[in-house]
Amino acid sequence: MSEACDTLHNRFNAMERHHFPFNESQIPSDGIYVLFENGETAHGGDRIVRIGTHTGEGQLRSRLRQHFVSENKDRSIFRKNIGRCLLNKENDPFLNNWELDLTTRDAKDKHAAAIDFDKQAAVESGVTKRIQENFSFIVFEVKEKERRLGLESKMISTVSLCDECLPSKDWLGLFSPKDKIRESGLWLVNELYKEPLSDSDMEWLNGLIQP
Repeated sequence: MSEACDTLHNRFNAMERHHFPFNESQIPSDGIYVLFENGETAHGGDRIVRIGTHTGEGQLRSRLRQHFVSENKDRSIFRKNIGRCLLNKENDPFLNNWELDLTTRDAKDKHAAAIDFDKQAAVESGVTKRIQENFSFIVFEVKEKERRLGLESKMISTVSLCDECLPSKDWLGLFSPKDKIRESGLWLVNELYKEPLSDSDMEWLNGLIQP
């Protein structure tokens, strides 16, 4: 997997990089994003730390806003995982509350009395600051949902199967309570260690990201 992963890193590191605040007009409506994180390197460049896409039609920009801007951990598992690490690093007991999913009205009503919402807002703000100041990304267009999801899965597997993509000793993800994040060095728990990109997949991907 090292050769395919090396190719991915070289290709993506050479593409236009987006940082917060990003210009949404430069981001396609449908596609895949690849995240990089300050201080993380691999294959002679910035290390891929997350690969993601979206399921709804025309929702790539919205998905990136959910990660970088919208302070709602229950709409972004990426935000939730960053918060888990920040809290776990400080041995903060609020981690138990952070785990609660408050998406539904019933859940909010059930847990409202037990949650310090001022504390939750402060954690959300810290997550936003961490993401906006430490992460950048590239994007490329893939219009068809099935192709997006299939390519996302294979790219994630290709990176997770590479024994050269190791996190730094200071990587925040090492404080994750999720084994898969600590072990993979990726802000992901799904699609790890499955079917990697084939030669034909790589050819197709190269066609997608040609300037």
